[in-house]
Amino acid sequence: MNLWELFVAVVLGFVEGLTEFAPVSSTGHMIIVDDFIFKSKELFSQEVANTFKVVIQLGSVLAAVFVFKDRFLNLLGLKKNIDGQTEDGSRFKITQLIVGLLPAAVLGLLFEDYIDEYLFSTKTVIIGLVLGAFLMIAADYLGPRKPKIDTLDKITYKHALIVGLIQCISLWPGFSRSGSTISGGVLVGMNHRTASDFTFIMAVPIMFGASGISLLKNWEYITVDTIPFFIVGFISAFIFALIAIRFFLKLIDKIRLTPFAIYRIVIAGIIYFVFLQ
Repeated sequence: MNLWELFVAVVLGFVEGLTEFAPVSSTGHMIIVDDFIFKSKELFSQEVANTFKVVIQLGSVLAAVFVFKDRFLNLLGLKKNIDGQTEDGSRFKITQLIVGLLPAAVLGLLFEDYIDEYLFSTKTVIIGLVLGAFLMIAADYLGPRKPKIDTLDKITYKHALIVGLIQCISLWPGFSRSGSTISGGVLVGMNHRTASDFTFIMAVPIMFGASGISLLKNWEYITVDTIPFFIVGFISAFIFALIAIRFFLKLIDKIRLTPFAIYRIVIAGIIYFVFLQ
């Protein structure tokens, strides 16, 4: 792997890591950085470039697992004492996580081919960025002033289901999984930090499952020549996702979603005026 390939792998991992969990749409950013600037498919084949994007997404997933390792151990029954557990002993259960995951998982499986064929384009991503921004602004202004759900352990099955249903709109590229689910959480009465925690925990099985299936389908493109490119991108995505998640969780209750929404609209404008005009 030459220095340019190394640089491209690090930068794409950086972009993936910083944007995968922030409510800004990693898809939109990858379009700008890769498809229009670096064009990794020119370094390797289109199939290898697509496989690389799956690999770096797994790096981001691993970072989320690391940050929430205690909560995941608790969900699996391997750790019982978790800070934030309510006084009556109730806690966030794996069944509630499943309820939140099911709607988007079912729709994703049913319409996967349609989404891949008709919705993955620059124009549809721009639409998703803008509409997702409006949803986030609405959540900030319509959500309760004093949210009662300030920990994962206060989330009910009803809350999980509603957020899961709202998450379905993120199947439209550009809407952002985290943007839609955090907005949904805020609208049902969660504070921004709890909505973010729920979003990131839900993202792990979704991303791991989707990326794992894609990786198995494209296993043949992981060769001696491409492994260094994949490894560098994976490590880059893991490191920057780890930093981004920790920083975001400390910041989100203070600044809320509107600044990210404004940023999304700016990014949509850049994509439109620079690349589609």
